[in-house]
Amino acid sequence: MAMFTKKDDVQEEIQKAESEAISSIIDKTMTITGEITFQGKTRIDGLINGNIKGEHLILSETGKVTGDITSSSFNCFGHLEGNVKANIITARKNCSIHGRLEAGSLTVEPGAALDGEIKAATKDLVSGIGKKAAPSQQTAAVTPAANPDKKK
Repeated sequence: MAMFTKKDDVQEEIQKAESEAISSIIDKTMTITGEITFQGKTRIDGLINGNIKGEHLILSETGKVTGDITSSSFNCFGHLEGNVKANIITARKNCSIHGRLEAGSLTVEPGAALDGEIKAATKDLVSGIGKKAAPSQQTAAVTPAANPDKKK
């Protein structure tokens, strides 16, 4: 009988987020000002000025959000000016995030630009979104890493 580890749980949640069909799309011709809440999987191709709360969020290459995001999973290909709190955050190549990140699981591809404070894999985040982080927990400032593909 196989034992499940925390890594298995994260992988299972990532697979669930990826396999779910997109239920809502905010088109690149759309600009929305205000708070958005949703269930299921939503893809943002347009411009959002406001906070977003939901399950699985994809910010595409053409998408831009100015506001805070709280979700189960956040897959960022676009541009975010705001804070993110999610169980799973994936910062894709060429994305840009300016703000505080709090993630149970954080993946950063080479070429992603992150500017802000990061808290990842802390107990209170893994156990559930919505709980306030203890002020005494260790945080780390992130500086862009050298691109491993680049030749000297």
